[in-house]
Amino acid sequence: MKPLKTRISITLDSDILEMIKELAEDDDRSVSQYINIVLKDWITKETGEKSNLSSK
Repeated sequence: MKPLKTRISITLDSDILEMIKELAEDDDRSVSQYINIVLKDWITKETGEKSNLSSK
């Protein structure tokens, strides 16, 4: 079963958004998917815990 998703709205610096768009495109992902992956990786690194995060 796919994890539940929640729609949010955030404000980013223009240069950060442009970089995220480029990186997401290079990785053949949507901006939303890419941000989700980056955040999961950061949380895992900071907490050392991956068990509460879905893999996709």
